[in-house]
Amino acid sequence: MIRNILIVVLAIGVAGTAYWGYQEHQEKNAILINAENNYQRAFHDLAYQMDVLHEKIGSALAMNSKKSLSPALADVWRITSDARGQVGQLPLTLMPFNKTENFLTNIGNFSYKTAVRDLDKEPLSKNEYALLKKMYSQSDDIRNELRKVQHLVIKNNLRWMDVNLALASGKENADNTIIDGFKTVDKRAKGYDEENLQDPTVVSFQKKQQNFDHLKGKTITKEEALTLAQKYSGIKTVNESRVVESGKGSPFHFYSVNLDVGNGDGASLDITKTGGYPIWLINHRDIGSQKLSLNDAMGKASNFLNDHGFKNLEAADSMQYDTVGLFTYVTNQNGVKIYPESIKVKVALDNGQIIGFSANDYLKGHKKRNISKPKLSKDDARGYLNKNLKVMEDGLAVITNELGEEVFCYEFIGTIDQDTYRIYINAQDGTEEKVEKLKNAEPIYEETI
Repeated sequence: MIRNILIVVLAIGVAGTAYWGYQEHQEKNAILINAENNYQRAFHDLAYQMDVLHEKIGSALAMNSKKSLSPALADVWRITSDARGQVGQLPLTLMPFNKTENFLTNIGNFSYKTAVRDLDKEPLSKNEYALLKKMYSQSDDIRNELRKVQHLVIKNNLRWMDVNLALASGKENADNTIIDGFKTVDKRAKGYDEENLQDPTVVSFQKKQQNFDHLKGKTITKEEALTLAQKYSGIKTVNESRVVESGKGSPFHFYSVNLDVGNGDGASLDITKTGGYPIWLINHRDIGSQKLSLNDAMGKASNFLNDHGFKNLEAADSMQYDTVGLFTYVTNQNGVKIYPESIKVKVALDNGQIIGFSANDYLKGHKKRNISKPKLSKDDARGYLNKNLKVMEDGLAVITNELGEEVFCYEFIGTIDQDTYRIYINAQDGTEEKVEKLKNAEPIYEETI
């Protein structure tokens, strides 16, 4: 009797395990199918976008008036953005594809910068027209290579998941139609990149390589990094610590430090090897009820920056999220706000502790800038504002525009109805460089259920 019961129980167990395994297999297959479908969609969309891009550039070559050329180039910019988005969704992160992405970026930047200027007063130059023709020819080469890969993918029913596995396992050098095809595409783009390397119109669009190479100071040791980590975090007694040096492939050298105080609380930091500057900091702990005002918390943030050698900064923005204050500071150089040099500080509103800090932009962008006097007066710059804007504050600032270029501007903060805006007018030519709508206070939603 007992033997029969055991057999029945065992049979039920085996059946249950088999059913569970079947369910797991089905769920895994569903995830893989979904991922494969997303990869296929992104790839075919990319091929289509390159077709459209080639046609749009070709159409722009035949245009002459601002009325038709500006919208056409704006379309080219939009299409390159879409194409780069599709590239980002493909499993190519482990395979160099940067030349193609640079190619798309350069076309996008060129078309955007050209589209937004007054082409009646400043039409395409001979060099710009020649550059547009090169882009047209190169886009044709790249789209043809993509079409070849697309044909083989459809003909042989190839799977992108196999590409992902090959790249992840380091077997990309083996025979793989998709990987080989994309390497050919990138070689085509590389040829374009090298051919136009000395063209100032193109070079100005290259992404600036920001790094920490310009930082001054001695190279610190792991022990010194640990001491600095305790200083920056404010943690005096550490139960356990861990310091890890950045790997050989890292574009800059730093230490990652983890501090554990023994009760689940602690801190994590990255500190540069040169000079021992804090890149970012997070203090891990639960935050109690609010006892400090946002203004008091800003005082804590300002003191923290001053105590750790960050000088000539002023608060540019402040926000409150529940019981945390978030403050953005920028360098003030002779009365001009330098927004590319920004630091963010998070303060706990229960006791004023610094629980978050990020100086990545500041450390990469910090330098002495030669700022010329504005050609426009403040009143002249106001004339370029929307007539409905009620100006509350104004000043001078250096910002980074849509093309990644630093521009000298008048900064105006004002309101239209119930909304607040920050608007930047180029101090040299009156161009409206950037318009930001500042966030309103978040509404509080009471529980209704």
